Amino acid sequence: MLYRLTKIFGGPVLHLLWPTTVTGEEHVPRSGPAILASNHLSILDSTFLPLVLSRQVRFVAKSEYFTGNPATAMWMRATGQISIDRQSPTAAQDMLDTAAQVLRDGELFGIYPEGTRSPDGRLYRGKVGVSWLALATGAPVIPVAMTGTDKVLPIGASVPKLGRVNVRIGKPMTFTGSEKSARDRRSVTDEIMAAIAELSGQEYVASYTPSRNKDK
Repeated sequence: MLYRLTKIFGGPVLHLLWPTTVTGEEHVPRSGPAILASNHLSILDSTFLPLVLSRQVRFVAKSEYFTGNPATAMWMRATGQISIDRQSPTAAQDMLDTAAQVLRDGELFGIYPEGTRSPDGRLYRGKVGVSWLALATGAPVIPVAMTGTDKVLPIGASVPKLGRVNVRIGKPMTFTGSEKSARDRRSVTDEIMAAIAELSGQEYVASYTPSRNKDK
């Protein structure tokens, strides 16, 4: 109920202040599981993507967002994000297990294969969690490209600026292989990142996002 109310009241405000263009929404299935794999430019990516789609998208977010600022905590719950303790030694697997359950429940799960926001607008090498999910659950992967969100709320900024946002959604991708195979996981992840790069037009960097940017 809270998610629906957020879309009903938040959606029009979002489009008024930040005109958002969506292309390819027809590639998102009306029912059943799918993985939305997106580039990551701003913390607002997790706000714009769910609010422009008709179906709910679930994300994981660090637990601090749910216990700190009350307004932030309410927004996280309202937009369907799932709390994960990133300080836990099993945080990575906990995230994957949680995501796999979301997909088995027939829902949409959003993930940023880069692992964190790009510090310079380029697209960095993807981590293999996204391919583990695809191969372990059989869910299709839908590549997504967000543009303009880094202008609305750049890294380090606390107040969003006015601006336009574009969301491009690609065709579903399905894969064969084993989630237990490191070669399969790497190959599938690289294919996904290539599809995101084609949609976004970003320069691709064949290395992981610099670790100095820890905050998602």
